[in-house]
Amino acid sequence: MISHRSSGLYALHTIGQIGVAALLFWGWLGLFDKLYKPPQIPIDRYIVYCALSVAALAARAAIFATVQSRTLRQRLAQRLRMALKQTIWVAAAVFLFVVAAKDKSISRVFLFSWLPVMYASLAATNALLPAWLAKTIFKGRRVERTLVYAHSTEADHIVEWMQRQEAIGIQLIGCVTDRPLTGGMSKIQVLGTTNDLVRVLKEAGATQLLVPELPMFSNILHYLAKTCEERGVRLLVASNLERQFGQPVAIVEEDGLEFITLRVEPLESPFNRITKRMLDLAVALPVVCLILPFTTLVVWLFQRFQSPGSVFYHQPRAGLQGSSFEILKYRTMHVHNPSVSQQATQTDARIYPAGRWFRRMSIDELPQFINVLRGDMSVVGPRPHLAEHDDRWAKVLRNYHVRSLAKPGITGLAQVRGFRGEATTDEAIRLRALSDIDYIENWSLPLDVLIILRTFWHVVHPPETAY
Repeated sequence: MISHRSSGLYALHTIGQIGVAALLFWGWLGLFDKLYKPPQIPIDRYIVYCALSVAALAARAAIFATVQSRTLRQRLAQRLRMALKQTIWVAAAVFLFVVAAKDKSISRVFLFSWLPVMYASLAATNALLPAWLAKTIFKGRRVERTLVYAHSTEADHIVEWMQRQEAIGIQLIGCVTDRPLTGGMSKIQVLGTTNDLVRVLKEAGATQLLVPELPMFSNILHYLAKTCEERGVRLLVASNLERQFGQPVAIVEEDGLEFITLRVEPLESPFNRITKRMLDLAVALPVVCLILPFTTLVVWLFQRFQSPGSVFYHQPRAGLQGSSFEILKYRTMHVHNPSVSQQATQTDARIYPAGRWFRRMSIDELPQFINVLRGDMSVVGPRPHLAEHDDRWAKVLRNYHVRSLAKPGITGLAQVRGFRGEATTDEAIRLRALSDIDYIENWSLPLDVLIILRTFWHVVHPPETAY
């Protein structure tokens, strides 16, 4: 697998860096002993600090392996930043141990002089070591002589990609195609057609066949796989599923079958749903029992003087997977309101004076915690809208209704990002919906807690869009 080349190179690079760092530690200690002449060097303690440094480098390499495995293709500035972050990890591990163990035996002068030298060595190895390793390892018979099978004209992206892979020994030797090549693909030498594939593989000495996208017909793919297996040639087929579906896709496995789906939904896990429900109850119960009685009395008193009528406002809203439920809010508009489906504006005459303040401070939303206890809503999720608004806004964003895959919430990722209030433009609707979809695809309990905390901050310091 081509990915193993990058990951293996990164592993060797990490081992090399650790070796250089360890040698440098003891070399610098020897130089420090000769120049500074400390009264005594407790070798056992320095062994511990050397081990901590090595462990910190190894831990960071393991944690960020997916990102940093592309180190060979990073720019110099990126490699220098990587060296700085590695040095910070080493410094943190060492100084935490010094503080925790209250160690006074190790020289602070040595530590503070060694860290800049450590950074310099990491920067140098980040800049030089990957290229040297790749040049040393991926040569001779380790060069992958790659033949491209272009069965369509939409393969320009592969040229730039192949150029980036030259550093890890991927050599482009030509192309097999049945069609005239255009664009970037026209720069590749055509060695034959599909009927010539066996001959071209043999004469060109190809070790790898690269197909830029999934063939339209399965018999072509079967033929390519059969030919490569018979010749002992590696076969790589680039997935173009995202271009075919028009959006990112995910591959999931269940009971031995693999499926292509448009998104991963963490809340499809019963464990995650129960966890989220427990958080909902932990937040909603205290609000309903302790806060709601007081706020209801305050809202009722203001309504008696400014807009007599019912304290609460009931309205049907679109819920989970398109189901309908009755949302509960404090009434902030006058009773005789002929346009219940019209969005509230900043200077809306339908809102009584205190109601405007209730809306700005989000006090009108508090009765929705009763909806949370009922199970119609969650504390965090996409905001529920009128069904007619959803139908209207679905014309703006094709995947707008994906929002309904999660239970609606009192607050959400879109709200804490500042997308609240009247949606006056198509772009505002699009940004809200995309934030809601982002939440559905990346849900986690810490994310819910963070949104709740940020919502509390917005209540104390309302944004300009709150009205």
